[in-house]
Amino acid sequence: MNNLNRRSFLNASIMGALGSFAATSYAAGQDKPNVQGFDQTETEIDKTKAWQPVSDRKIRVGIAGFGACQFGAQFGFQSHPNVEVVAVTDLIPERRDGLAQACRCEKTYDSLEEMVKDDNIEAVFVATDAPHHVDHVVAAMKAGKHACSAVPAFWGGSPEQADLLYETVKSTGLKYGLFETSAFHDDVYAARKIYGAGGFGEIVYMEGEYLHYAPVSTPSFNNWRVGMPVMWYPTHASGYYTCVTFGSMTEVSAMGKPSTNFYRQPENNAYGNCYGTEVGLFRTSEGGMARILVSFDTPGWSGEVGRMRGQLASYAEQSKYCGAVEESRAIVDKLNLLKPALPPSVDSGGHGGSHGHLMNNFVEAILKDEQPLVNVACALNTTMCGVIAHQSVLKDGELLKIPQYKMWN
Repeated sequence: MNNLNRRSFLNASIMGALGSFAATSYAAGQDKPNVQGFDQTETEIDKTKAWQPVSDRKIRVGIAGFGACQFGAQFGFQSHPNVEVVAVTDLIPERRDGLAQACRCEKTYDSLEEMVKDDNIEAVFVATDAPHHVDHVVAAMKAGKHACSAVPAFWGGSPEQADLLYETVKSTGLKYGLFETSAFHDDVYAARKIYGAGGFGEIVYMEGEYLHYAPVSTPSFNNWRVGMPVMWYPTHASGYYTCVTFGSMTEVSAMGKPSTNFYRQPENNAYGNCYGTEVGLFRTSEGGMARILVSFDTPGWSGEVGRMRGQLASYAEQSKYCGAVEESRAIVDKLNLLKPALPPSVDSGGHGGSHGHLMNNFVEAILKDEQPLVNVACALNTTMCGVIAHQSVLKDGELLKIPQYKMWN
């Protein structure tokens, strides 16, 4: 047996064994696994101002994907007063039933492709496997539906899908939002307000880290998580720049550390990947610098964290806004840095208290005919930087240019 056939045989055997586990675990009625980020999180909300609806209309939403993390129900569409969940889908019948129960929805479809034919649906939440995010968003939009998706915006093994997503959103004129959780972390929300008001000046340097120790991958459809290049999933770290400034990373030199984990040996995963930790040094669109770390391979404290240093002030989770010059303090003294209230029926949820805010932002973007916070350009810039960083790792740190995306209006 030649090396290629042997490797294919090994991959098929490993993936098949894992697939049986993934397909049968965590079905309806079972507890979901203890996955980092899905616990309810304390978050800072402005309690002085009650939530006010922007409309009395209900958006009719379809949800695709329950999975091991029960993700389709995690963002609270089913609890929003301006939403009616009218249909759900998952390829696995038990999970489909579980999603319908969690979303208090009676109508189910066998697939997303069938669900988007339903003319009663106005918007679709794509919570399916990452390699199919673009396919499913494009299918929804071509059927005339607004769409939002879980991260990443596109899968690193198919970078050409970034352009497909961009052109689809642009040509349809429909709303697209990426549910990047860092965007509504308390610190990122506050930093975004400060940056937007000029309180930082330009960001000179930032750091973003996504640390998620995973010696055994979370079960996933077709085992897409098993041994994946970690920088294909960069958004919880890169969002500490892109979701503050709405700028981008323009070039990168990155390095990786080969892993000793069994599933990150090239012969034991479908990607031929050996890296469980990758670090990139980026140039930003402001001319500053950024260091992004993604590691699924190192035990210890985990989290989605970041910090930034600007011309006028700095910000970090531990010390918050600090070191500011007088010009910056005068600006920030006038700002409310607390996240706004949500509908009383909607929880902030996990991942830094971000779930409910991302969902509410998408709903209100449709109702107000505005772009969602993490629009398609921000989504692609937040994802593409990691994909190119992994390419740099494979080229021993070669400095590579990163494709850029901008909104057209």
